Amino acid sequence: MIILKGQKASKGYAKGKVKKIDEGAGLNTVFEKGWILVTPATYPEMLHIILKASAIVTSEGGILSHAAIVSREFGIPCIVNVKDAMEKIKDGATIEVDAEVGEVRVLDENN
Repeated sequence: MIILKGQKASKGYAKGKVKKIDEGAGLNTVFEKGWILVTPATYPEMLHIILKASAIVTSEGGILSHAAIVSREFGIPCIVNVKDAMEKIKDGATIEVDAEVGEVRVLDENN
């Protein structure tokens, strides 16, 4: 199991399937309710995706980043500044986001 650490931005816990969206790409990608969003950072144009996410993991940002603020506003578990998240978490993997402790656990990499 891979365990990645980051900064807690919005408390909570979620387990689910990952959908990776790189900056600027994939905004029209199918994103189903309950999936976990893994991205370098979020921005306002992603709101339609963010609102469907059960959790958000970003490889950049801090507690005042867009992802952190929006996730707190909507009660979505969020961990920011997870170094190498885009490289170490595969699209379609099953992960746990434990934003109580700031850990992302990759449970199943099959996609």
